[in-house]
Amino acid sequence: MTTYASKALLIALSSAAVVAGPTAAGPASAAPSPAGLVWTECAVTRPHLRPTPLPGQECATLSVPLDYGDPRGRQVGIAVSRIRSDRPGERRGALAVIPGGPGSSGVQRLTTKAEALRRELGGTYDLVAMDPRGVGGSVKANCRLEEDDRRMVTLRSWPGADGSIAENVARSRRTAEACARNGGDELASMTTANQARDLDRFRQALGEEKLSAWGVSYGTYVGAVYAQRFPHRTDRWVLDSSSDPDPKRVARGWLAYLGQGAEERFPDFAAWAAHPDRAAQGLRLAERPEDVRPLVIALAERLDRAPVESTVPGAPLTGNVLRQALQNALYSDAAFAGFARLVVDAQGPETRPALPPELAAALPDEDAALMVGVICNDVSWPRSVPAHERAVVADRARHPLTAGFPVNITPCSFWKAPAEKPTRITDRGPSDILMIQSLRDPSTPYAAGLKMRAALGDRARLVSVDQGGHGMYVGNGNACGNAAVTEFLRTGKRPARDTYCAN
Repeated sequence: MTTYASKALLIALSSAAVVAGPTAAGPASAAPSPAGLVWTECAVTRPHLRPTPLPGQECATLSVPLDYGDPRGRQVGIAVSRIRSDRPGERRGALAVIPGGPGSSGVQRLTTKAEALRRELGGTYDLVAMDPRGVGGSVKANCRLEEDDRRMVTLRSWPGADGSIAENVARSRRTAEACARNGGDELASMTTANQARDLDRFRQALGEEKLSAWGVSYGTYVGAVYAQRFPHRTDRWVLDSSSDPDPKRVARGWLAYLGQGAEERFPDFAAWAAHPDRAAQGLRLAERPEDVRPLVIALAERLDRAPVESTVPGAPLTGNVLRQALQNALYSDAAFAGFARLVVDAQGPETRPALPPELAAALPDEDAALMVGVICNDVSWPRSVPAHERAVVADRARHPLTAGFPVNITPCSFWKAPAEKPTRITDRGPSDILMIQSLRDPSTPYAAGLKMRAALGDRARLVSVDQGGHGMYVGNGNACGNAAVTEFLRTGKRPARDTYCAN
């Protein structure tokens, strides 16, 4: 949940949240819509960042209240984008692309997925998206964190090599204190509830009575919250790679599932890494799949004791960097080769391993602020340090691939109490939701997705896909799953009951 990762939680933040916001091409092309949005040709403020906008992609700024408790008070800007249907006669409405994270850019995701969506949906929708608060071209906050506190392996609270969490406790406390000093009202406004409210403001500005949506990873929770708060504003609603919406835990629960998710997904990587075809690529890690897991665990433990100098000065390959690289790689089969290369190079006496880009440098401060802001603003977290110490010991034994970080302490344990309670997802509302879920998802494991399915009751149908990875529709899934989602979005027809897609 996941980009914290264009993926669930932190993984999404490390790659997708650094996209520049859209800017107007110039006043000559501006054309106010009846709802007040001024759509212009998209431009990118930092041209070296990708992807660049597509031909015909339009951008605008949506004005929303900083505080919905004071709707006539200070207004802030939300970057939004759309790609109009190229078949007006087929158009039935607007499909909102809801990104993961917290921290992924909706504008970026729209850009990267628009062509695939156009092929699948045949002009049925205008495709629309927004950058949530804190992301891309939308209102930002800044905690002014030190560089070392903005690295993925420190923001993710990996325990020390011996399992100690003392350093995590100190870092979590100073991060929370820095955000309290410097984040301001902007950071306090970054919540899932406000993202749902902003999405409804976007719907109104588009002039749509209802929205359809495709939410992925954390975006499924945003989508579920929207459907709970605005049930009669939903048309056809797709939740892709969901986790447990338990209002007592929210992101704390999502993190806790990551150990289980890694264990369930790792056999796919092990089979790939032991396949004879890998030998020609120099990436075969073992002759038998069952030997890959102990090899990776032993290598991480060796790097705990003796980190290896990488190609990035001052950023060695440690055991926790290797473990984090593994978590990232499990999201997609396409990432297996990169992780296998890292393992091979880490074992070679002459080779300096090249760190994945998201692990080679600290995140921008605004991205780090958002990453902790949303999860800490949404719900209260336990504050007991001894309880976290006990949980880490147990989880390290149960799930050595993740070494205790899913249950470790975070800045949320030192955060100000949330301003409002999380939304409870229920079975009350229209039966217009289709879920799609991998059987072996490293970020939102199948058992977590079933919690969302149970909460929604008869409002939803579930398509279970026998393919490992995170983000199934037009992503890491299969033709059967894609067809089920496409048919629902184009025709409104869902499976009569929960269904299964073999690989």
